[in-house]
Amino acid sequence: MLRTLGLVLLVVGIAGLAVGTFQYTRKKDVLNVGPVHVQTSEKETFVVPPLAAGGVAALGLVLVLAGGRKQ
Repeated sequence: MLRTLGLVLLVVGIAGLAVGTFQYTRKKDVLNVGPVHVQTSEKETFVVPPLAAGGVAALGLVLVLAGGRKQ
């Protein structure tokens, strides 16, 4: 169990360090009057802090090592 969680955290942390930012598109309602609906699309950017990604990867590595020792 710890080993699996550790592997997931390790992969997520390394991906956060490698990519750094994620972009996604969000639709927003601008006008909603009766049958008239006007929407706009906005690009959102999420920046992954390198310190947080490194911490998640380190925690994943610790859990992988701890899970391997208990077996």
